Amino acid sequence: MAASRIIAHPPPYSHRQSPPSDAVHSLSFTPHTKRYPNLAIRARLHGDKEKKNDLNHKPRSPGIPNSLDDVVSRDPLALPRPLSSAQLSGSDSDTSRIRVAYQGVSGAYSESAAQKAYPNCEAVPCEQFDTAFEAVERWLVDRAVLPIENSLGGSIHRNYDLLLRHSLHIVGEVKYAVHHCLMANHDVKLEDLKRVLSHPQALAQCENTLTKLGLIREAVDDTAGAAKHIAFHKLQDAGAVASSAAAEIYGLNILAEDIQDDSDNVTRFLMLAREPIIPGTDRPFKTSIVFSLEEGPGILFKALAVFALRQINLTKIESRPLRNQPLRSSDDNGSSKYFDYLFYVDFEASMADQSAQNALRHLKEFATFLRVLGSYPVDTSMA
Repeated sequence: MAASRIIAHPPPYSHRQSPPSDAVHSLSFTPHTKRYPNLAIRARLHGDKEKKNDLNHKPRSPGIPNSLDDVVSRDPLALPRPLSSAQLSGSDSDTSRIRVAYQGVSGAYSESAAQKAYPNCEAVPCEQFDTAFEAVERWLVDRAVLPIENSLGGSIHRNYDLLLRHSLHIVGEVKYAVHHCLMANHDVKLEDLKRVLSHPQALAQCENTLTKLGLIREAVDDTAGAAKHIAFHKLQDAGAVASSAAAEIYGLNILAEDIQDDSDNVTRFLMLAREPIIPGTDRPFKTSIVFSLEEGPGILFKALAVFALRQINLTKIESRPLRNQPLRSSDDNGSSKYFDYLFYVDFEASMADQSAQNALRHLKEFATFLRVLGSYPVDTSMA
């Protein structure tokens, strides 16, 4: 039995588009049969939807440099530039490979995760998480692969918020083992370093090593972007924490490998698409939902009990403030104030299971808002 989106009340974001149909459509893992435009990396995003059907441009594939000579030149145009919201457009579609958006630049862990999820994909870099969501919604790419949590650093809160703001569906997950390297330009030694650049999560995951080295930490948008910055600006006093692939792409020397505090460092990524998949029962499935509740004694306990009563295991629960009404008083005098929250929950069951459907019907009885983000196969492979 196919899953359905359940909405008890209108979503808390007034700017969302009209809700999709309750019917769940099948989704294959090949590009859409229509000739939708490919991605022009350095083009501009226009509101004119007719631009999406412009077939007069040849596709431009954002590949990795053929040799290190492309990198040594330090020409920023030698590598694919990430998309920004002001730089999205369409061109001819190449249906031979699925196009997958990720946040960052070439060499990012997200790129590797996208290639693990879709081995023959055309990985498309985007400047921000928001841009990756937009690229899928505008048919510029077929999928997006974005991080949602790390075993050391915890949840990626930005992507939880974006899941609700956009109309994409979770169609899968992929776990990727992260191995951080400390790198610098070839003429720079470890004792020359005074500071290190990387994504805040990567810096936090390598806190012990970086503290012992006495390095000043500077946060940037992504790990591979830090490596690119070090290389192109030929910095002599700074290193980067990134992947070994980033060191190779940008011509950097690896000073230390596996510098993360814990060897068991795994990031879980979500695979996002425009349409949901039809859930099955032939293999382990996971379902992700988001809901809100009225304030009251034991109300969260009642919400979670609908799963416990049916022997459904919860694997993740995350709370986020309800943006349009973040704070309110509990009485007329305003003596007690509290936040309204959205709750994101992952549970081990397919929406094809009757027990999962019954659990959500039960939850709907007292939830003020309920939405199914996706029901998808569990990644059972080794990270």
